[in-house]
Amino acid sequence: MKKIRSLVVANRSEIAIRVLRAASELGIRTVAIYSNEDRFALHRFKADESYLVGLGKKPIQAYLDIDDIIRIAKEANGVSGFSGGRSGLST
Repeated sequence: MKKIRSLVVANRSEIAIRVLRAASELGIRTVAIYSNEDRFALHRFKADESYLVGLGKKPIQAYLDIDDIIRIAKEANGVSGFSGGRSGLST
């Protein structure tokens, strides 16, 4: 099994911060997603990189925009892991 070197964290707020902290302790680069309403949220700034997801959508719909989350994972070069939380990608 390949080692995860970069992780997309498709969570928000406290859950995202916990995942980001654990990944950081393991030496894994982190990529956060955030909705427009969460643009000042702490999880955005705790990640090594962050990307706006679901432009023009309300927060819940933005975090459930699977196509946009996948686009972000591809745009953030080197992503090898994913923490999906409650997004449709976690099932």
